[in-house]
Amino acid sequence: MVTRVARFVPRVLAAFLLFLAGTAASTADEFRTPAITAVRAEWQSALDQLRVEIGAQPAVIPWFIFTGWRRLPAYDPRATPALVQLNAVTSPFFTGIGRSPVPVLLPFDTAAFLNAQLNGAPASLSLARYQADFRPADLFDAGPAGYDAMFSLEPGAGDGMPLRAFAKPVEVQITGSILLYDISDPFAGKGEPVKSLAAQYPDLRRFIREGYVRYAFTRFGVPYVVSIQCLDSVPRAQHLACREAYPVAERFLKALHVAGGLPSRPRVDMPSEIVERPPTASPDFTYRPAGDIIVNSGSRKQGGRADFTAYAQIRFPLEKAPAYAHSQSFGNRRSDKPDELTGSNTSYPWQDNFCEARSFGVGQCASGFGHQGQDIRPSPCPLHNTECETNQQGIVAVRDGVLLRSLKQQAATLLVNSRNEHVRFRYMHMNPASMDADGVLNGRHVWESEKIGLVSNYLDHPNGTTRHLHFDTQVFTRDGWLWVNPYVTLVSAYERLIHGRGREIGPEPTPPPAVAHALPPEVSHPDPQEGSEN
Repeated sequence: MVTRVARFVPRVLAAFLLFLAGTAASTADEFRTPAITAVRAEWQSALDQLRVEIGAQPAVIPWFIFTGWRRLPAYDPRATPALVQLNAVTSPFFTGIGRSPVPVLLPFDTAAFLNAQLNGAPASLSLARYQADFRPADLFDAGPAGYDAMFSLEPGAGDGMPLRAFAKPVEVQITGSILLYDISDPFAGKGEPVKSLAAQYPDLRRFIREGYVRYAFTRFGVPYVVSIQCLDSVPRAQHLACREAYPVAERFLKALHVAGGLPSRPRVDMPSEIVERPPTASPDFTYRPAGDIIVNSGSRKQGGRADFTAYAQIRFPLEKAPAYAHSQSFGNRRSDKPDELTGSNTSYPWQDNFCEARSFGVGQCASGFGHQGQDIRPSPCPLHNTECETNQQGIVAVRDGVLLRSLKQQAATLLVNSRNEHVRFRYMHMNPASMDADGVLNGRHVWESEKIGLVSNYLDHPNGTTRHLHFDTQVFTRDGWLWVNPYVTLVSAYERLIHGRGREIGPEPTPPPAVAHALPPEVSHPDPQEGSEN
């Protein structure tokens, strides 16, 4: 009897272990949606502030009705007539401002503007007069998740502003969002107060992170972040130093007023869920796991970020398959011509390079530094195929959205603002002159799958890097827009494009990487513009 029991127990244990292994195998390559928290805007507080702001110009007070119909839900416009009236005044300058479910804070003094109109101010008077000398908005986009805006301050503009070495306009971004992405963030919540702003913004934090100086605060129960792209370095004519950005940001913050928005139906938090993937296996598409970067290619020899989140359901950014996600800076020793569309750079399996060594701040990488996104190469043209042109391989919008890009900039960012998402996608290495000519500029609305450019090799100048697309993803948090690993988002998008589920392989042991002979300059001499725009 004892012998039988002795034989039976190992069998049961073995069967149980096999069951666990099978369960692990079935869940190891599952992708998940992000967890998102929805906040509640305190609209009565916003109305109270608006009443004070309008009261600064007594002649304007009769323009607004602060008593709404009773027994109406807060999201009914008749409950807040003052907001409807405010949106009517500001919408000619900030199109669609009433779509924001959070109070829109902008450096626009509505009371001063209306008072000037009552006193016969000419229509030709510059809007900067009512915006603390900031130019008319370079970008304003409002939607079900909140709003994003960007304003610029010209060199020499603004009474009392200190002189600065930076010779270009300073761009200031602001976002207010009802949605917050719940990411694991070891650097969250840090920063220092700003004495000159403490009375106006008691909880404000200033900090430099991922290429931007940021001012994070909560108002009306809503998180807002003001940010300026800068370098934590000495002032220069071509690159804005963060110390020169401080006075501009503080001028912007002091000028903020309630400019619009309307209450919406209450939102609920969105838990992470398993992503649906194609049921049919692809005959050839394979990929290495998220976080499995080339050995020793991470900053300080750290590994990658094993993030299995598909942050949005997107259309794949290259127009056609096949496409290949690989490092453009590190490779195996067989690949000694990284700019040729041959070899391991244009073959499966894909490989993550989000945390590959760069000097750019990336809080999601173990070292605090990384590449910020994923490099993707198109398929090479087959030999003797005269219809395929290597310089005509298209890049498309991954979702319906609005473009964020000023003239001559190397990066184009797509803003997505929907009821369940507030996310940004950035494209790099397209030719800036071509993007300028094609109207890939601030405020342009694009549709999913719309062609927005061509795969190129621009990094500061033509032929500055290999011919590929750098693609990255940012989500909104209480610290503002943060880089997250786009690898799984891209794998999921590619599977939908090819109508087949990929097969995860590896990780496999590999020899230490050899830096490619034609090393792109973003590794040997990191471009600060890519670190902040990339």
